[in-house]
Amino acid sequence: MTKKSEFHIAVLPGDGIGVDVTAEAVRVLRAVEQRLNDVTFTLTTHDCGAVCYQRTGDDLPATTLDACRKADAVLLGAMGHPDIRKPDGTELTPQVTLRVKLDLYAGVRPCKLYPGVPSPLANVKPGEIDLVILREQTEGLFASLQAGIVLHDQVATDTLVMTRRGIERICAFAFKLARRKVTCVDKANIFKSFAFFRKIFDEVAAKHPSIAKQHAYIDAMALYLVQKPGQFDVIVTENMFGDILSDLAAGLIGGMGMAPSADIGDDHAVFQPAHGTAPDIAGKGIANPIAAILSAGMMLDWLGRRHQRAELQQAAVKIENAVAEVLADGKKLPVDQGGTATTQAVGAAIAQRL
Repeated sequence: MTKKSEFHIAVLPGDGIGVDVTAEAVRVLRAVEQRLNDVTFTLTTHDCGAVCYQRTGDDLPATTLDACRKADAVLLGAMGHPDIRKPDGTELTPQVTLRVKLDLYAGVRPCKLYPGVPSPLANVKPGEIDLVILREQTEGLFASLQAGIVLHDQVATDTLVMTRRGIERICAFAFKLARRKVTCVDKANIFKSFAFFRKIFDEVAAKHPSIAKQHAYIDAMALYLVQKPGQFDVIVTENMFGDILSDLAAGLIGGMGMAPSADIGDDHAVFQPAHGTAPDIAGKGIANPIAAILSAGMMLDWLGRRHQRAELQQAAVKIENAVAEVLADGKKLPVDQGGTATTQAVGAAIAQRL
């Protein structure tokens, strides 16, 4: 394979604090670029989101979607606004549309507790929570996106969809990602669809005998994540279950400002903080940029693996180490972690550590 020296990144800051935190992720990427030989990042910013919809009538313009398809990777801030909605009353979710259009079936949600970050679990120490929640993102309950039915203002239905292909590929992704164990989370005791999910999970698990497997029902998993999160490595589940569990897990590691994420398919990938747009604090310099910065690190790791560029994987490790050092040092803590550092100051401190 021919090695690339230039990587084209489509940047979609989006709405609210997405703009603020994306700027700091870009700052860190530029700091990385200065330290790499023969690698450059071409970053192009594209319009997308609720404010874009309010202005143009389109939350994901065709030109933006085309740029995402052509880019080596997409760096996304956050999208949506509670006061800007579609005629049916639902919020704008172009980030979900991107998952469908680019077939980003694997929602990767790392949850890691760093030194210097308080957890609501008093008995958990830094390093004891280090897991990944993996969502199947093209099926499940989200398959009804914009296709639910409301009958005569009396009955509403949304359809949950699971296919063999969809389950097989997310489970295969889970076993490739895992270091020691994969936990299948479902509701197989009640629903045929989740019994089907578990059946196919077991078939895939049989092909990966070196990785342990286990099962858990979704209600029990909510309990286990609070009681003993340290026992989990990779958790694989349906779209809606994963959406809920990833927010719960983020609460254990310092909140959404500490939760990076990636939406990955076979040909494309989008990297974004797991948090929302928080328009009430946008532009005030108090948003935590760490989730966005860690997401940028995930992007470099993915690009490094995809293009056999070890220096990009090493840069991803350095970004995470820089984040850990700033948090442990405590002098530039973001506001949501009990500090007084601005969004820009936190980003600058992490860039400087590189």
